[in-house]
Amino acid sequence: RIEPLADLFDKCVGCGRCEQVCKKHIPIVDVITKEAYNKLREEKGRMRIGRGPVWDSEIREVGAPIVLGTIPGVIAPIGCGNYPNGTKDAWLIVKEFAERNYIVTLTGCMAIDAALWKDEEGKTLYELHHGRFDAGGVLNIGSCVSNAHIHDAAIKIASIFARRTLRGNYEEIADYILSRVGACGVAWGAMSQKAASIATGFNRLGIPAVVGPHGTKYRRAFLGRPDIKEDWQIIDASNGSMLYFEPAPQDLLVACETVEEALPMIAKLCFRPSDTDRGRSIKLTHYIDLSLKYLKTYPPDWHLFVRTATDLPVATKNELLKKLEDEHGWEIDWKRKRIVEGPIREYDPSFNPTNLKRLIREKK
Repeated sequence: RIEPLADLFDKCVGCGRCEQVCKKHIPIVDVITKEAYNKLREEKGRMRIGRGPVWDSEIREVGAPIVLGTIPGVIAPIGCGNYPNGTKDAWLIVKEFAERNYIVTLTGCMAIDAALWKDEEGKTLYELHHGRFDAGGVLNIGSCVSNAHIHDAAIKIASIFARRTLRGNYEEIADYILSRVGACGVAWGAMSQKAASIATGFNRLGIPAVVGPHGTKYRRAFLGRPDIKEDWQIIDASNGSMLYFEPAPQDLLVACETVEEALPMIAKLCFRPSDTDRGRSIKLTHYIDLSLKYLKTYPPDWHLFVRTATDLPVATKNELLKKLEDEHGWEIDWKRKRIVEGPIREYDPSFNPTNLKRLIREKK
């Protein structure tokens, strides 16, 4: 056996381009498959059956924690298996976020590929985590076209939890999801037009999507510019005032080159303007921690998401306050452990963000 050829099998998607340019006309894909035959026979993993839609009763349980931010987000790894570095990337993305109490909803190829890797005890992620639409759950929603059920879950949060009207009201539902529902799609191995349309469907509803390096071939990205202040104005529906707010979420469709770059980006795209201080603290904890773990540095923009001292992770609060003072010039009241000056905006528990002028409440 030629081991290096067998190792290529996990990264190969069988496109056959190498055979087209081979001057010796070697059937390279067949050779790789033959060398990996023993691995193929042993390639088994346990996964849940495709469950279909998220139940209304589940939405009633988790609607408030998702909107308030105490469940840090819903991560949706979906799409094809054209990964830059094999199926272990899919497993790693699911593992990291499920262990951090995000809700992970999988479909299609990524749902299968996440089940191909096991821990030291021989258990897959589906065996280690429950299958409910709740914190820490790993759900197999179904096939690739079952993504509609993930869209549906976001819509149900607006409908069931927030009692927003659905009929003829797409604009308001998308506005609610963009401003309040911490969710992010991950099409890490996207290669088909179907995967592109799924990601665009997420974007249309106000849900950001992260694609792998092959996603650049779609020739499309929806990137935000945090340096342009005029782009980050939002209406407070309580009184109709316009506010400058943090870039949350910063991008709607963004490509990442490596899985190490993607993990902090996915966590970052779950920030929402409506986060409570406790919810923002949890999200900021994961964003900073993933960046330190995989990129070995603090995110360059973490300070943009701090509105008040209670937004900071409890375990590293003093250290981060010192960094805000020394590196970003913020004014800190050390006696009361409060931020005096520096944030983009102050934290207001009654803040009611929207992009639609018609939703401004009329004064009685």
